[in-house]
Amino acid sequence: MAHAPANANSTSGLPEVEFGRSADGLLVALVGETAFAMADARDGKHYLVTGWRIRKPMTEWTRSDFYSHCGELADEAAFRAKVLEQAEHSQEKRALGRIETDSRIGTPWGPSQGATVYAEGVVFHSTAGHGGFQLAPVRNGKVQPQLRAADGFYEEDECWAIVAFTFPHLFTSFERRCAERTMKDSFPDAWEAITGNVLQPGESWKKDERTFLAEHAEDWIVVSAITSDREKGFVEVIATPGGKRGPGTEERRFLVPSEEYRIGRFGFVVDESRHRVYGGPSSFVGWQGRRAS
Repeated sequence: MAHAPANANSTSGLPEVEFGRSADGLLVALVGETAFAMADARDGKHYLVTGWRIRKPMTEWTRSDFYSHCGELADEAAFRAKVLEQAEHSQEKRALGRIETDSRIGTPWGPSQGATVYAEGVVFHSTAGHGGFQLAPVRNGKVQPQLRAADGFYEEDECWAIVAFTFPHLFTSFERRCAERTMKDSFPDAWEAITGNVLQPGESWKKDERTFLAEHAEDWIVVSAITSDREKGFVEVIATPGGKRGPGTEERRFLVPSEEYRIGRFGFVVDESRHRVYGGPSSFVGWQGRRAS
């Protein structure tokens, strides 16, 4: 049975939030016209999925009504927190008054198929395969030089955060938090130089990756792996010094026990004292004819 919608006296303070159970027992929620569900994953884990404009009562929803995967969830409390965060985001976004408009201009990602005007000179373009922000020259001049794109275009995967970092008043609290995380992960040098704050281990993906690669520059790091169909219970891997790739890079094959092969944050480091070099028949398609080291 669906719970009553959250109201102004609830912890959310957002009347458009409603929690309930779907027909197949999933914990679900509705924020405006966006539906959320906590779907089951393997090993007792869960992940967030979303749907849009499901035109039937919440108690009739099923897993097939949801199509977008939005990351892992630890438990029901995490699901509720995520939904309330999205409700806050929706409320703030409405207050910002962004304007949807038609657009057919050319962008680095193809012709624009529609645009969202955040403010004069700050426009987000959607295209068939990608998208991103376009800043007018005056706006682009406000971007810190080490982050500035000469053409004023900022793609949506990482560089959008530069726009949010430069014009935080045009973004919601949720978007600002995401932008800060992306800036630290993807542009740590600029972040440190601009803010004066030194990122510690664990605070920046790119900075941590540099440290990892520097520490393992002389080690064999796996670049390809496959469950061996020749040596049962082993994973056959191809590794290179420092995980380098490209023409002329030395490669070696190793066998790693299947129960040990767990890819870390930046890759699997071969332990030469325990993982033996392998020169036998390969499970890799196309390996034959390549020089094995």
